[in-house]
Amino acid sequence: MFIKRKISDKILEHAKGYPVVAITGPRQSGKSTLVKQLFPQHIYVTLEDLDIKAKVQADPRGFLMSHGQDQGLIIDEAQQVPELFSYLQGIVDQQKKNGFFVLTGSQNFLLHEKITQSLAGRVALFTLLPLSTQELEEAKKLSATSEDQIKKGFYPKLYDDVTLDVNFLYMTYVATYIERDVRNVLQISDLVAFQKFMKLCAARIGNIINFADLARDCDISPKTAQAWASVLEASYIIKFVHPFYKNFSKRLIKSPKLYFIDSGLACYLLGIKTSQDLFLHEARGAIFESMIMMEIYKIYCNKAENAPIYFWRTAQGQEIDCVMEKSFDQQILVEMKANATWRQEFTSNLYDWENISGRKPVHAYVVYAGNNYFAGDVQAIPWNQMGRMQL
Repeated sequence: MFIKRKISDKILEHAKGYPVVAITGPRQSGKSTLVKQLFPQHIYVTLEDLDIKAKVQADPRGFLMSHGQDQGLIIDEAQQVPELFSYLQGIVDQQKKNGFFVLTGSQNFLLHEKITQSLAGRVALFTLLPLSTQELEEAKKLSATSEDQIKKGFYPKLYDDVTLDVNFLYMTYVATYIERDVRNVLQISDLVAFQKFMKLCAARIGNIINFADLARDCDISPKTAQAWASVLEASYIIKFVHPFYKNFSKRLIKSPKLYFIDSGLACYLLGIKTSQDLFLHEARGAIFESMIMMEIYKIYCNKAENAPIYFWRTAQGQEIDCVMEKSFDQQILVEMKANATWRQEFTSNLYDWENISGRKPVHAYVVYAGNNYFAGDVQAIPWNQMGRMQL
């Protein structure tokens, strides 16, 4: 069953104004399927096909000229042939046809580098993350409970084929990621240590990261731990969320929180095999928080907007899970609770913000694991009704 992606209209809108459309995102987030649906008249090639990749490397200009005359061209995993981008710039400037070239890539660090070097001002750039709860709800494929949904995760392949074994999918996903990206592209040789590092990151989900502790537990240097974490973030395995301070410069010198882009992958790395295991797991609250934080991130990505998401914590330990900036003096606050039973005390931290900052938030929400919406100064948002939030 086709699941309509929220980002589709934005991509088509901006394809009318830019000669190149580039879509990054994790492996298996649905990039190839989406661009084929949105640009059905374009020729499609993937540079993960070794024969095609070899031909493109041998004659990049000839490849672009022979494939990109009339119909338009989709180049999947475009970062596989970095030298292609400088030739693409010349052809784009000659043709001046908007929406003609469509690029996808699963390695943000490589694709972004080439785009900024060669295609600045010529490209509309988007991020396609795995499916959102809103997309699944509209397709009537959302799980009945938050535990079921967290454990299953959000990769489209799981919803294309309901017979797939979830744990097997994540096992092969990790193996493929490590083999294709970590070994071949990033030239990291100690793959066993890197996989251990991924599991140690999962054990710290929803927590402020201490690279010295992480490095010690993995028996690597802090510098290596930071480098490997950057690799995980650039390839859309994890995301760091930084602390909110009125003095913006402090964001850069304080430790971030670590979240996983996909909750199902985090569960796999933590050895959580069933929804019942998740319900009893000590990290249940942190994994729920990670899922909701990434749902907020998806909302911004699907609107083609930067995600101004932070967390707030005082020296006394008062904390708000998510602070979003609408402007310098306007914030939206969100707390996240894995409890399915609504309790008024869930709102207490949100009132702490107003008392300490002297600012009233534009909106204040508590997203929780139940199914009932409650209005008020602080709105109670069920995990499966994220569309109620005004961001």
